[in-house]
Amino acid sequence: MPVLKRKPCVAIVGAGPGDPGLITVKALELVRRCQVLVYDRLVSDELCAEAVHAFRVARDGLTQERVNELLVRQGRRGRRVVRLKGGDPFVFGRGAEEIEALEAAGVPYEVVPGVSTLTALPGLAGIPLTTRGVADQVTVVSGTRADGGDLDFDRLATTPGTLVVFMGLHRLDRIAAGLIAAGRPRHERAAVASQLSLPGYELRTGTLETIAGLAEDMPTPALVVIGDVVGLPARPQALRSASGD
Repeated sequence: MPVLKRKPCVAIVGAGPGDPGLITVKALELVRRCQVLVYDRLVSDELCAEAVHAFRVARDGLTQERVNELLVRQGRRGRRVVRLKGGDPFVFGRGAEEIEALEAAGVPYEVVPGVSTLTALPGLAGIPLTTRGVADQVTVVSGTRADGGDLDFDRLATTPGTLVVFMGLHRLDRIAAGLIAAGRPRHERAAVASQLSLPGYELRTGTLETIAGLAEDMPTPALVVIGDVVGLPARPQALRSASGD
């Protein structure tokens, strides 16, 4: 006798980099149909408003354990739950932790990928992460480690290609100094993109030596890109006025 598949009742969904127009069609459909919406701070109000008939729960103020418990409890009740995350759930989004909790509880789920900030912000800024003859490798790190420790500067200083740093704006001076001390060129190009998919975007460019000072007053969330790709003349003209170089 064939095993009947249960329809997923919890969806771990990526909302994209901020602009509500960059959410996927499937993700928007799930948001509009859900009965419970658990959303992150970085998700736009416009997207949350699409969940017209849903009970909405903000992630702010909840521990990850509480979020896991909420998803499991509502999922066990058979409700259509959407866990809406900024960017993509599996790129520094703790999506794996929530899936582990659902798996352990036997709650059916599905994952809907989102447009990641990793590719969206550099793309919107006209900065290619890879391009022939300049960079054929990308390294992605979080600037804020769970244990509060520093990055592996020695390894990162000798890793070729483009370096992308999530959640590193408030430690950018320390990160830049650590990379330079470990041997990364102080005059290597660098950029910080802040809220770039939104009307109040900012993009500032400089060198590894100057970028922390240039980006000091920028708002979060922000993405740091370090590498020769930043110096390519591909940035849209509208964004060049925001450059700090």
